[in-house]
Formats: sequence, C-alpha cells, structure tokens
Amino acid sequence: MLDDLKLIHERDAQDALGVASTQWQQLVQDCTVSGSQNFNRIQNVVYAAMGGSALAAALVKDWADVRVPLEIVRDYNLPKYVSEDTLVIVSSYSGNTEETLSALAQAQECNAQIAVITAGGTLQHIAEEKGYLLVELPETHFARSGTFANAKAVLEVLACAGILNRDDFVPQLTAAANFLETASNSWLPNVATAHNLAKQIAQELIGKSVVIYSGPRLYPAAYKWKLDCNENAKQIAWVNQLPEFSHNEYTGWTKQPTDKPYGVVELRSSLEHPQIQKRFAVTGRLLSGMRPEPISVEVEGESVPEQLFWGVMLGDMMSIYLAVLGGTNPTPLEFVDKLKQALTE
Repeated sequence: MLDDLKLIHERDAQDALGVASTQWQQLVQDCTVSGSQNFNRIQNVVYAAMGGSALAAALVKDWADVRVPLEIVRDYNLPKYVSEDTLVIVSSYSGNTEETLSALAQAQECNAQIAVITAGGTLQHIAEEKGYLLVELPETHFARSGTFANAKAVLEVLACAGILNRDDFVPQLTAAANFLETASNSWLPNVATAHNLAKQIAQELIGKSVVIYSGPRLYPAAYKWKLDCNENAKQIAWVNQLPEFSHNEYTGWTKQPTDKPYGVVELRSSLEHPQIQKRFAVTGRLLSGMRPEPISVEVEGESVPEQLFWGVMLGDMMSIYLAVLGGTNPTPLEFVDKLKQALTE
C-alpha cells in the first residue's frame, strides 16, 4: 500500500510528507529578529510553551552549551523564582496559546526580561507593542512542521541574550542540515518499502498502541515520536526514558497477558552513557516473551544534534505513513480545534 504513490497523494492531500522531508532546510534559514536586545544579569531562563513549541527548547537544551539553568514550563504558571534576573521566553506558533499567554502575563508582573517566538497572533502583537525581542517563525503548512525553525529560534534568542555564542551552534546546525539532506532521502515516498525504514516501521505499528523508549540524549526525539503518532496518525502513544524506566515501568511488562496490544520502539544512540546502552540490552533479554519484540532503531549521526534531528525526521515521516495506512489525513487536528473552542465557551 505504501508504494502506491497515488494513494499516498489522496490520503496526504496537503503533502505533509513533502513538508516533513524538507524541514532540514529550517536549520540553515535566517531568523527574522526585531525588538530590544538589551538584556542584563540573566541568572536563569524559563521557556514557556506547549506541545511542539516546548519540544523545540528540549532539543536545544539537550546539546547546546547553555550557561545558566534553563527550565521548560508546560503550564499556565511560571515558577515562583522568576524575577528581573530571569529571561522568560514565550513561544507559540499561532501566538494565541492560552497557557503561553498566561505565562507571559505573569512574566510581566515579575518584571522578568522577556523574549517572544511566534508566527503571529496575540503574542506578536504584544511583543511589537512592548518592544520585546521577537523572533518570527516562518510560515509553515501546520505548526508541528516548524519544529526545527523553532529550535533555531530558541538558539537565536539565547545568543541575543549573551547566553550562547553563534559560532558554537551555527556550524553544528549546518552540519546537521547537510547530513539530514542526504540521510532522509531513503524515507521519501518514491523509495520502496523494502528499502524505506520509515515505511517499514509504520507497517509494524499500524493499529497498535505505540510505546517509545530512549535514553536521556534522545528523549526529545522520542517525545516527538509520541506527538507525531498522536497528531499525524491520530493513534495513541506513550513515551519514557531509561534509566527511569528500569525503576518502575519495567516491572509492568512482566505480567500477563503476554500478547499485549502494543508496538514498542526503542531509539538507541551510540552517544548515550554506556550503562544506558547496557540497560537496553539487559532489558531486552529479561523481558523476552513478556512484551512485543521491540523495533530497535539505531539512530544515525556523529553528534548529538545530528542524531536528535535525524530521529525527529524519521518519526515525522513514519507517522505520516502510519496515517496513510490508517486511512487518515495527517494534517487536520479537528478534535484539538473542538477542544479549544469548547474551552472558550
């Protein structure tokens, strides 16, 4: 089925596959920056966002040389320690995410230093009115296809605030983009399933509840797989990381029934701590026959950013193929829109 290009085009009418396959370009695109860059005495950073916007900061925090504590808040409320020495970065693609707007209002009350990442909406209006540092996200077909641009925007804000050096991260982003341009070619729709890892994994996961595991290095990529299965394929998914998994969730796999209705994916990295790699091997041996045989993905790349972005792109492509298999258009989020509407009533 996944080698039928006509069927793919019919079910992926907005060409989510085409968008996902070229998102590496966002890593080398220039950011549009405006507003004040007069930051001082920054002791800590709080990044307030939801969903894929929050993921962008997680991708950065995992490898960039951030010189102060950075906390990611997925909530209406900021931490109590936020003060005038805190840089609060608020990010929302639409600019209208209610949790993020709530965080912005609290940042203003605390006299925090503020930066905004958005593609429009109320956030952009406030940033322009107040003169806050504003990094505008490029237009995309749908918000979740702009994760890489959002990650670069986070880096740009941190550089403007004097927390990062551009010379440290720009070469890494360029190298990752060049690597992904070539590496992702094998996941394109015109590549047969027999040679296409993204299609192969989708075929294994169709109709199952998906559970994704990784180590700490790749957790942001694993979390993106969860979001992708939820939003693109409209399929339930969970995510966890080792070693935490070993201290609780591991035991949950040891009881009946042995034929559990799950599809298990392990994202493995050669850059994880040796004990993390050993835990994957030992866990697989001890749980053999007690859970579905995991799909083990050895993530490619020579650096952490290369591996993270490779893992994210594979999850994006895989989940869109998963949607095609399930007869689902990957782009619309009708029930999310219904939820937002109901919350305003």
